[in-house]
Amino acid sequence: MPDSGYPWPIETSRLDNGLRVVVSEDRTAPAVAVNLWYDVGSRHEPAGQTGFAHLFEHLMFEGSVNVAKTEHMKLIQGSGGSLNATTNPDRTNYFETVPAEHLELALWLEADRMGGLVPALTQETLDNQRDVVKNERRQRYENVPYGDAWLRLLPLLYPPGHPYHHATIGSMADLNAADLATFQAFHQTYYAPNNAVLTVVGDASAAEVFALADKYFGALPARDDIPSAPDGRSVPATGQPAVETVTADVPAPRVYIAHRGHPFGSPGYDVLTVLATVLGSGRGSRLYQRLADGERIAQPDLVAAYGVDLAHAPAPLIATATARPGITAERLAEGLAEVVDELATVPVTAAELDRAKALLSTAWWRQMSTVDGRADTLGRYATQFGDPARAAERLPAWLAVTAEQIAEAATDVLGAADRVTLTYLPEETA
Repeated sequence: MPDSGYPWPIETSRLDNGLRVVVSEDRTAPAVAVNLWYDVGSRHEPAGQTGFAHLFEHLMFEGSVNVAKTEHMKLIQGSGGSLNATTNPDRTNYFETVPAEHLELALWLEADRMGGLVPALTQETLDNQRDVVKNERRQRYENVPYGDAWLRLLPLLYPPGHPYHHATIGSMADLNAADLATFQAFHQTYYAPNNAVLTVVGDASAAEVFALADKYFGALPARDDIPSAPDGRSVPATGQPAVETVTADVPAPRVYIAHRGHPFGSPGYDVLTVLATVLGSGRGSRLYQRLADGERIAQPDLVAAYGVDLAHAPAPLIATATARPGITAERLAEGLAEVVDELATVPVTAAELDRAKALLSTAWWRQMSTVDGRADTLGRYATQFGDPARAAERLPAWLAVTAEQIAEAATDVLGAADRVTLTYLPEETA
């Protein structure tokens, strides 16, 4: 496989109402992936409206002007397709993969809920989905061991008022306090064609997709006054480490170390991506070799390091380990910090660098191996960087990272003075 990053054709167009349309034709199989990226995530939410972007991920499946409640799913799945949606701080995306002959159906469904959700949104639907989100919060964050780690790390990493200070699940108090009109206004503000990118990858020509996009989306009005998200690019360094210890119903001590790095898509983030892979991806990583296999203070399957792909502020780099039986949280935290700190002083070897780049190459081509993976990637680069073709930069950028750059990044980013440490203690040891 070539290292060019994206060896398929890319064609783009923009409708008169501002909708950007990206097409990558691939006749390998008679299937198409349809992906809509909306430039709205939790970072756009004003005070008092946290959780709104994520709630709309649910509401968008609950019916629109011409589509009955739950019918979107029934129509796609009944046509042999699959579908889902996700929300993160930067965006909300909706996607389906269908047999190529059902491309028109998928585009009609997406256009109907872009332009026709608000007239179909009822108080009953809103109340029902608020309850669904509350239950999701309980199942994913509150009632599972270590489940609220992300909710705790974000406020430690980003100060109040920063767009990444709160998680996408939001505040249940905010969701409960808002009335139907407030939610309708949120949709009308952000779910506009000029705030979205439509990407289609697979067995369809650009001309066909452009014509269908204009047919179904072209009459939807643009929104002229879409508010920008707060500027989060600068996070003042406190010069003081942030430390939080949580006593909870967890099976073993666990420690998270987190640092603010560089925005996704920047050269600095590419270096930190390779650094995180060296540090904590798999059995050949430094964390595994030192803490799980060497000192045997961490559970083998519960050591890791990773970056979080946030594009509009210094994005987090997180390292974590869970203690073996009999190992204290203090000993685990000490060992974890030692391995992180040594990235600045113990040079990455050629073998470590080659291994990390091989893992990243495999992950990249796994993403590129499916039409839905490519559609999501092109939608991301069109939305966040204005050009889907910039996706081709990512893999070559990783492959160009040097050991010297990793050492410099470790020195610049991973210093203990601005570190976040989150520790979980089992209740019986408190």
